[in-house]
Amino acid sequence: MALLTPLFAFLYHLPQVYKWLLKPYYIASLFMSVAFLLVRKTPGVCEHLSTQREDGNSCDFDWREVEILMFLSAIVMMKNRRAITVEQHVGNIILFSKVANVILFFRLDIRMGLLYLTLCIVFLMTCKPPLYMGPEYIKYFSDKTIDEEIERDSRVTWIVEFFANWSPECQSFASIYADLSLKYNCAGLKFGKLDVGRYADVSKKFKVSTSPLSKQLPSLVLFQGGKEVMRRPQVDKKGRAVSWSFTEENIIREFNLNELYQKSKKLSKGKAEKFPPVPEEEEVEPEPETKEEESESKKDK
Repeated sequence: MALLTPLFAFLYHLPQVYKWLLKPYYIASLFMSVAFLLVRKTPGVCEHLSTQREDGNSCDFDWREVEILMFLSAIVMMKNRRAITVEQHVGNIILFSKVANVILFFRLDIRMGLLYLTLCIVFLMTCKPPLYMGPEYIKYFSDKTIDEEIERDSRVTWIVEFFANWSPECQSFASIYADLSLKYNCAGLKFGKLDVGRYADVSKKFKVSTSPLSKQLPSLVLFQGGKEVMRRPQVDKKGRAVSWSFTEENIIREFNLNELYQKSKKLSKGKAEKFPPVPEEEEVEPEPETKEEESESKKDK
């Protein structure tokens, strides 16, 4: 059963995988991911490569290359345990395949390693992953409209995602958030997004750090009556985001979306509905400092 479940999940998402892999970004990424394999196995090219195999066959992997590829497989399996969407699974495979290719090419020939690394840098700077372009019921805010919208009608509950286009986590979460908006959007429950990468003042106002080290992107904030009621992920006193998985099930449970929807869809212009109860936010205590952090704080003092 442990082996069949991932297989069935893959077959279920197979049409979506094909749809994403046929985009130019992923086609180029896949070719770069298997570059070393193509060079090592292509007749007419592999004969001119060096090898550490005892039989001198330069068109097959030596023991060290196999070891590197096995290590890569183990890392990908560990990273994909926490992956939520198909895009995250594919992205992890492509990322670590490129890292392995850099190591393998440098080990084979430093000139080939430099050439491949240069191609990766150029590709990273010029090509961006495709953004989600599917259906959604989401209002996109600017720094001038967010306050006006969430305070316009105190009966309307808003769920706002603070995101940045450069964040891989935000890109992966886009399709999940869009699906939630299609299922739960109604007169009294609305979904919004704001790009804190563009509006730095808004990120400071709502205390959403855009630093990759803070791991606060994306951040989901629930507003009722124009005021923040709860957010995920929570942030401790040191500004660190508490680990939280942005799955559809977690969001529905934590934000009480089913009850919110049932109450909010009955909203009429002449009668205000009481908000359904939302779990109270608990103050998050910071994690205990390590010995290194304690010594650094003493030096600062």
